Amino acid sequence: MARIAVEESLTAVSEALKDRGYEVVTLRSESDINGCDCCVVTGQDRDVMGIQTTATKSPVIDATGMSADDVCEAVEQNL
Repeated sequence: MARIAVEESLTAVSEALKDRGYEVVTLRSESDINGCDCCVVTGQDRDVMGIQTTATKSPVIDATGMSADDVCEAVEQNL
């Protein structure tokens, strides 16, 4: 099953992904995304000028305004 990096504050999302059989790792730093198939973030660390850079080629899902089930569906669509 796919390995998903999830920001630490998104515990409900982490649990929902685990329930669906995904391997979930806590995303605390850029090194945590190594080997992950997808990343889920809160979107709170957005650049003020709207410039976004990513340290991965894996899909990055911004969970802002989404329920845990919505995030799980977005993960499944992006894998």
